[in-house]
Amino acid sequence: MVHGSSRMLDANLNRAREALRVMEDCARFVLSDSDLAAGLKEARHGVRAIVEALPEGCRCVEAWRDTPGDVGTPLTAEAERHRATLREVAVAAGKRAGEGLRGGEECVKGGQGGDGSAEGGSTAKALRYRVYELERRLVMALGTGRARQWRLCVLVTESLCAGRGWEGVAAAALAGGADGLQLREKGLADAELLRRATRLAARCREHGAASVINDRPDIAISAGADGVHVGQEDLPVGAVRKIAGMSLLVGVSTTSMAQAMRAAREGADVCGVGPMFATSTKHKPTIAGAAYLREYLAEPATARVPHVAIGGITPENVGELVAAGCRGVAVSGAVCGAAEPGEVCREILRRLPWKNVAETIAGQ
Repeated sequence: MVHGSSRMLDANLNRAREALRVMEDCARFVLSDSDLAAGLKEARHGVRAIVEALPEGCRCVEAWRDTPGDVGTPLTAEAERHRATLREVAVAAGKRAGEGLRGGEECVKGGQGGDGSAEGGSTAKALRYRVYELERRLVMALGTGRARQWRLCVLVTESLCAGRGWEGVAAAALAGGADGLQLREKGLADAELLRRATRLAARCREHGAASVINDRPDIAISAGADGVHVGQEDLPVGAVRKIAGMSLLVGVSTTSMAQAMRAAREGADVCGVGPMFATSTKHKPTIAGAAYLREYLAEPATARVPHVAIGGITPENVGELVAAGCRGVAVSGAVCGAAEPGEVCREILRRLPWKNVAETIAGQ
């Protein structure tokens, strides 16, 4: 390899190593995902194998490095100057890693004078494909990057609304301080569901609250809602992303740490954690209780994902969850069925830690 090829190879492999280190640190320190961090670390060390597959006299690419003489050093694009979130950092690093490995592959295959390395090219190609999958896992696990810890999300179902109708309850809940509303109507025809979802999303925008549609990413997108919430028997997070990309927040109902860990790995933006107490709204054979909430908050991989404790929550029992570390709750019957839904919301919020009003998960 001549000096131009060696310099190109050195620069590309440095680019790949640097990007993989950033990705590894995101997996390690942001996601607390040891398996993903280990895979990225292994890939980073694998970069050296590309050089080692070269003929003996071509392996010391560092000898050709000339940073002061590199005409590309001062060149930067505007997009490189600012990253709004750690998700953007990870996405950019993933692209750099792929570019570096592709550039390195072409360099080792195309050495001048017939000294190109087929083995080195194959090594680089195999590593590049491994990194593509690691990149996918990392970017998906980081979710939208817009995750926010809600304090009170009210689940609105017409059949539970005593006398006011669903829109009356929604308006009262927003006036009472709810920072999220979820439309949960499983029996409606699609046209009526879309009509209600559109009205709910518009009301929430007026109040700066989040709007979420149960089960249906297609309805959520069409209505201009902020997110969709799915259960264990509904579409998985990855399938929702294929439909909506990162345009929707995705919430996932969980009843165990195994389900919560899977939701976190798949990139859930919020986890429903429950059921906390027995409830007549939706029958659950097992009550997870506050012990599950404590476990969720004690595990770094799930604690980073915003949560709403759910299931039979009322102003009278929310204090037990606060004592367990709860930062947000989802409530249905206690608000929808109340004579004064707004006052129930205010009472629940009075008993939740005020410091979490606008809490955003650090680094997201």
